[in-house]
Amino acid sequence: PVPYHLSPTCYTPQADWESSLETISSKTAGMEKPNQKSVAVVGGGLVGALNACYLSTRGFKVDLYEARPDIRTMEVVRGRSINLALSHRGRQALKKVGLEDQVVQDGIPMYARMIHDLDGTLRAIPYGKSDQYIMSVDRRKLNETLLTAAEKKPEVTLHFQHKLIGCDLEKGKLTFNMNSGQEVEVTTDLIMGNDGAYSAIRKHMVKRPRFNYSQEYIPHGYMELTVPPKNEEFQMAINYLHIWPRNEYMMIALPNQDKSFTLTVFMPFDMFDQLKTGEEVLKFFQEKFPDSVPLIGEESLKETYFRLPPLPMVSVKCSPYHVSDKAVIMGDAAHAMVPFYGQGMNCGFEDCLVFDEVLEKFDNDLSKALPEFSMFRSPDAHAICDLAMYNYVEMRKSVNSRWFLMRKRVDSWLHTVMPRVFIPLYTMVSFSRIRYHTVINKARKQDVLVDNSIQALMAVSALGGGYLTAVAVSRHLSLNSITDWLHNIADQVLK
Repeated sequence: PVPYHLSPTCYTPQADWESSLETISSKTAGMEKPNQKSVAVVGGGLVGALNACYLSTRGFKVDLYEARPDIRTMEVVRGRSINLALSHRGRQALKKVGLEDQVVQDGIPMYARMIHDLDGTLRAIPYGKSDQYIMSVDRRKLNETLLTAAEKKPEVTLHFQHKLIGCDLEKGKLTFNMNSGQEVEVTTDLIMGNDGAYSAIRKHMVKRPRFNYSQEYIPHGYMELTVPPKNEEFQMAINYLHIWPRNEYMMIALPNQDKSFTLTVFMPFDMFDQLKTGEEVLKFFQEKFPDSVPLIGEESLKETYFRLPPLPMVSVKCSPYHVSDKAVIMGDAAHAMVPFYGQGMNCGFEDCLVFDEVLEKFDNDLSKALPEFSMFRSPDAHAICDLAMYNYVEMRKSVNSRWFLMRKRVDSWLHTVMPRVFIPLYTMVSFSRIRYHTVINKARKQDVLVDNSIQALMAVSALGGGYLTAVAVSRHLSLNSITDWLHNIADQVLK
């Protein structure tokens, strides 16, 4: 009998019998070998597709199941479309499976936030050093790239239009409903839940004793609009993440390869609800985001605003991430987060990399690797969920504060003077692989250093900076000695 994972109706429902036979032939090399462990990846999104690449590289037989049709064959893909910001953690995960260059060539670098003040003033706030940037990448394009990469692996078989309807985590059994209405049962060595914030696999874990779970919907929603290209060119500066911060709400814009910008409005649901007509929407934007109206177009704005309702944002925390040696969850299924740090995808990709590192450590022994992954990864996932919440306040409000801007300059200066000792929070999150929970602890200590430094400078100023400078010069106080003094203070504070 033909194994289930080679059944033509399971691989590509749209394909005819002849093309399905070709698919079977091309996958024969990937048939399960003696003692080869099998993995059922539930969810064909970004993390699921990347995990399929990782697991096949480690010698597992991988079957990926996705409830939707193959997005590569669809004209319109429904669901989230918030542009993604690819940073260091995500790039390192892609690099490990040889996909970084391919993905990066389709992205657009963003070196700074471009703040749009109410009066039309533009001001840039760099993300880090001049050579540090995050990348705007298209969600669908990236997902298609990862699915194609997984599909090319001889150990991977893709199954679309397979909706999970039953699950026995302890026995490694899954039941799917196919598009034809047929039900199919699968048994596997490892169930990997990569099925998003509303994960069906996690729902089964929640029923188990001693499984911790919490979710929080924030009172704000989001809605997407578009700034089209003009004369086949971008209408705004390209290499920036544009932000219109208005304290209690905001709008952002990320560049696309087609020279458009995707605008996303974030604000309380009750504010969305108050705008009931096209004229009210236009008036609101003219008052709150005036420079965006000519870019969007008045008629387009009034039409697009009512095309879809504002969507909710949820933050999910849970633990542990595994069930014995039979099941594990990653990505949004384990730690959905609000999008304000741009780390949802990056954290999910880093999950794949961390799990691969754990499998390497334990030589693919799932009984040891799964509990180690849960223990190691959950503190970091909880930490970035908290940081994402914090960064919404920074993006919509703090960037309007002079104190915040001064702090950013002090952070940058301290990092320049002592780069190994002092690393700004954003740099640690977006341009390093320092563990997220370590980032929070280090940032708190650094805040003490910055606050003390500012207070000391204010005290010096109050006592008479000119006199102290003269004394310093008279004693031949060099820049190197000042730097050494700062290092000594930092070492004491950051210990």
